[in-house]
Amino acid sequence: MHLRWIVAASVLCLAACESSDTQQQLAADDRDPSVARLWNEALLQSISRDFARPTVHARNLWHVSMAMYDAWAAYDDVASTWLLGKTQAGYSCEYSSRFQPRDRHRAREQAISFAAYRIIRYRFRNSPGKDQIAQLTDQLMADLGYDIGNTSTDYRLGSAAALGNHIAECVLGYGLVDGSNEANNFAPTVYAPFNPPIEPERPGTSGILDLDRWQAIKLTTSIDQSGNVVSSTPPFVSPEWGNVHPFSLTAADRTMCQRAGFNFPVYLDPGPPPGYHSALAAEYKWTHSLVSIWASQLDPTQGRGAQLVDISPASLGNIQPSDYPTTFEGHRDFYDLFNGDTTANQGYDLNPATGLPYTPQLVPLGDYARVLAEYWADGPQSVTPPGHWFDIANHVNDHPMLVRRLEGVGPELGPLEWDVKLYFAMGGAMHDVAVAVWGMKGCYDSARPVSAIRAMGELGQSSNPMLPHYHPDGFELVPGYIELVLAGDPLVDDPATPLPNDHLNKIKLFTWRGPGYISNPNFDAAGVGWILAENWWPYQRPTFVTPPFAGYISGHSTYSRTAAELLADFTGDEYFPGGKSEFHAPQNQFLKFEEGPSVDIVFEWAKYTDASDQCSLSRIWGGIHPTMDDVPGRLIGMELGPRVFEHARDYFEGRL
Repeated sequence: MHLRWIVAASVLCLAACESSDTQQQLAADDRDPSVARLWNEALLQSISRDFARPTVHARNLWHVSMAMYDAWAAYDDVASTWLLGKTQAGYSCEYSSRFQPRDRHRAREQAISFAAYRIIRYRFRNSPGKDQIAQLTDQLMADLGYDIGNTSTDYRLGSAAALGNHIAECVLGYGLVDGSNEANNFAPTVYAPFNPPIEPERPGTSGILDLDRWQAIKLTTSIDQSGNVVSSTPPFVSPEWGNVHPFSLTAADRTMCQRAGFNFPVYLDPGPPPGYHSALAAEYKWTHSLVSIWASQLDPTQGRGAQLVDISPASLGNIQPSDYPTTFEGHRDFYDLFNGDTTANQGYDLNPATGLPYTPQLVPLGDYARVLAEYWADGPQSVTPPGHWFDIANHVNDHPMLVRRLEGVGPELGPLEWDVKLYFAMGGAMHDVAVAVWGMKGCYDSARPVSAIRAMGELGQSSNPMLPHYHPDGFELVPGYIELVLAGDPLVDDPATPLPNDHLNKIKLFTWRGPGYISNPNFDAAGVGWILAENWWPYQRPTFVTPPFAGYISGHSTYSRTAAELLADFTGDEYFPGGKSEFHAPQNQFLKFEEGPSVDIVFEWAKYTDASDQCSLSRIWGGIHPTMDDVPGRLIGMELGPRVFEHARDYFEGRL
């Protein structure tokens, strides 16, 4: 259950249930959904109507969550604020009074609302959905009984509305000096792409110069992850985001990466990825070959994709921390090249909440992989990957078996206190991921699979110098998956490729055939088959292809594992409430750019980390990341999630 569309009855109750001044009744923290939840949902709706910028929206989620927390903490006897009355990144937010109203809860709700409202209206003032966002937020304030015309920031008189406005003013001022370059629409100051753009609608790579460097995507029509028509060649999003002031990351976590004569700050640096001319060149070839091979499973009617697999927690999940490889050479043991899964999945004997076995769910692998790729892709009208985990957190909050005890112990918290603290921790976590991961993306500037696979296909095969089309940097041949086009092969004269059509001895791949084989996505599926490597396409919409930033490391893997670890620590339970969370993808209704799935698919996750692990695999099936981008992100998330929670708890307990 989600509250994406604000529930009018619940909101109106917040106004109708107000105690009158004459009654002088004190409000308890027992309203559900809380005001913080309503504003978080309003923010998520705003993100879904804006341009797809995961870094910017991780920052928006953090700033609104932090503002709501500071508004709550200002009326608390123990908790420390983060910005109110503090200095961050050289910006000071003054606060000289600890005025305590008679009804703290109502004051908190009002201060939270004014702070969140002002920040959202300002941050999305130039959004393509600005009119809808303005209407949504104005209506929410009206339903809550608050006057948006009250712009006073003089909190010293005891006005909670003024305090909220003051907090918003501080957050927006801090945002202009936090290193994000918000004043110039977050544009990079020194980064420039090395390679010319790739044009996926044409064969090949459009003249890639360096297989280790990022290529922009040039399309006839380019539509971002939020469904907005954007520049036909979207620029690299946030290559210098390592400059942004973090939440829990420290100077001790930071190193400086030199690229083109400039220093890029990098936090929690895992070191460089395999390069096609590095000592790990064999891993570079293997990790990109695996992306194409896994794409051969994206058809529920043939090959490995037609085989039935159990996708329930009885068989999937429960990967142990010691199973994750810590070296790139170890990736081959972690991923099963042909089965499209990790060999470390152990599954669960019993649901710990019910004491009963999980019910097996047998479905074609091709359907599971396709739905997984699209569900985690966060396509049009999405809330972006960091917002996705706020959605999951809200879904957890709605579960009837959730008990709101921090770390699973101590007194049960009211909905407002729980939500404010959870959003503060989750916002800080998603923001730190963006700072760390995009610092690495700017530093290492690595290619995406669409570039690497096509480029290796252009070079040839590296398996045997006695065979045609040999090049030491080309593909290693894999019978049945990566082969040469020999005489008599239908691909010698490929009708899908413009003249001249002599493709003898080129590299061919047995893989997903691409959007060129889909005329009507309501009825057609591209299926898998042999195509020329120069025409390889990730399992994505033809107007999107791949995100506009470098691959290494995976943002999805890092966001997801960090959030999963944080939720486990925050709730005190590594399992979802009830021992299972579900997502339903109905037959022939879920997939958007081809028909499917051919059967109903129900994702089931026992632990938070099971969801994050499947998110990571989705990016390989989706053709967005090779394994070299994935595992380092998971490892960083395993470290960062618990660290962020400890840092947030220090604020809750007044130690900072």
